[in-house]
Amino acid sequence: MKKNVTRGIVAAVLVGAGIWVGVNFASPLEAESNALTPGSAEDPVVTKSYVDALLANGGSGSTGGSTPVAAAELEVVTVPAGKTLMAGQGTEVIVRVGKAIAYSSDASGIADLTGGTDLTKGKAVPTNHLLLFPREGRGILPDPNQKNGLTVLVKGSYTLQ
Repeated sequence: MKKNVTRGIVAAVLVGAGIWVGVNFASPLEAESNALTPGSAEDPVVTKSYVDALLANGGSGSTGGSTPVAAAELEVVTVPAGKTLMAGQGTEVIVRVGKAIAYSSDASGIADLTGGTDLTKGKAVPTNHLLLFPREGRGILPDPNQKNGLTVLVKGSYTLQ
């Protein structure tokens, strides 16, 4: 009988101590209420929903803004024989119809992302390969040995010269 009373007292003391500790000390959630901003340099790990919200707001750095995202669209462009498509910085091009030749105003070339190569001035551009133009002063032109021009898909800025 005495053993049961002792157990009851010990249990009551432990439950009381647990309640007291829970009430008087901060929980981990309360301790993290002053946590760093998600996505900042101090807290770089973020959730997919945070990134989606950031992209939906134009990457403005906050998820509460209303800046629309400017969607870059592919444009079908015909490059006539004798003309050169000069691409802007960051422009992407895919040659769909015709034989193209790479053009560059310097020794560097165009990044062929599909082939994993650098296309320098005068090299043939493979059909259906994604090309990335890292700087201004680079482009593509129809092969002089063909009568027809090129049909290309362009995402970004360009001029026909």
